Amino acid sequence: MSGAHRAFGVGCLVLLALTACGQERAESDGTAASAGTSSTSTESTEAEPVVPTPTEPSRSPTAEEQHAMDTALIDAAWADDVARARELVEAGADVDFQDETQQSAFLIATSEGHLELLELTLAHGADLGALDRFNGTGLIRAAERGHAAIVGRLLQAGIVVDHVNRPGFTALHEAIIYGDGSQRYVDTVRLLVAGGADVALAPTGDGIAPIEHARSRGQDAVVASLRAALEAPPADPAQQLLAAAAAGDADRVAVALRAGADLETRDSARRTALLLAVTHDRLAVARLLVALGADPDALDDRHDTPWLVTGVTGSVPMLEVLLPARPDLTIRNRFGGVSVIPAAERGHVDYVRRVVTTGIDVDHVNDLGWTALLEAVVYGDGSAAYQEIVRILLAAGADPGIRDAQGRIALDHARERGQQEVARILEGG
Repeated sequence: MSGAHRAFGVGCLVLLALTACGQERAESDGTAASAGTSSTSTESTEAEPVVPTPTEPSRSPTAEEQHAMDTALIDAAWADDVARARELVEAGADVDFQDETQQSAFLIATSEGHLELLELTLAHGADLGALDRFNGTGLIRAAERGHAAIVGRLLQAGIVVDHVNRPGFTALHEAIIYGDGSQRYVDTVRLLVAGGADVALAPTGDGIAPIEHARSRGQDAVVASLRAALEAPPADPAQQLLAAAAAGDADRVAVALRAGADLETRDSARRTALLLAVTHDRLAVARLLVALGADPDALDDRHDTPWLVTGVTGSVPMLEVLLPARPDLTIRNRFGGVSVIPAAERGHVDYVRRVVTTGIDVDHVNDLGWTALLEAVVYGDGSAAYQEIVRILLAAGADPGIRDAQGRIALDHARERGQQEVARILEGG
């Protein structure tokens, strides 16, 4: 039992956590496509027993208290209340406890797409082999709903890819049969291909190959992914991984990984597949690689990382792809700068607007002695784009009084360059 029967000096915390347990459980998003799917709907249950506050400072929970905590965790999982779930787990609630409908916090996280909750359950020893009432794994549940990030995380954790549930489906089957061929399902299929799913295995009920199911449903992108996986494996998976990442061919990237290419394979310039994908703004490839755990902080021989390169390209969609990978916002490029500085220098308005909300240091000073604000003036032309960047940086708390190596502030540079509107904005700032 994960986390159960540890020292139990948290009675008050548990009692507070259980006060909301009388509410009905949150309904799952949408219903299963048919009786053969991993249905996650719930019914209201009787009120859980109240957990008494322990009289002694530290003891193990009683069976009644343990059950109350475990069922409270189920409620927290349906609500995606991660803070409450964390408190309960740390108090001893079991992430693998299943209620009368065979739901657990772990299984709920997989079907509902709650990535942070999933991480919590995995960190506390969630059983990857746990099965729901359809004899389905968390991977099958996530694939059915097109939760690509969940699928990728489960693959990283080592979950069985080709488990067959009671209706006779694998995760790949459910992604196709119950999917709609949209981006999230295409991403899911590619992840399963990369993870080694048997693309020729047919559902036990109908014997129809996955590619035929996809073709009959007009899922052309899925058909292309499966067709690529059915071809002979590449002679050099590592080389194909890098070439396909740069070219934006997500299907060939998935096949290369399937054939054994290392996710962090590097080229002669020490660039990883993710860095190449970011450099060329290959979003589909980046989504695939990030979901499988590619490193957003991998440095090449120019001291660039995938995250740092987003500041150069100014791609907000790519920034959004990388953020879930929790990149290190403090890593410096070869000029000693963080990503907001080259973005400000190059006039990437939308990127600057988004990146200042991430907690990045807007007053970071690079090796040249310049902040993002200084570079927006020194390398800018005073046009509307640079005026907006100056406004954004000031609104984000940038200090206009920081001096460069020559002792000049941004306002001095604006005046020297005849950037009158920029100077006016800085004077107001």
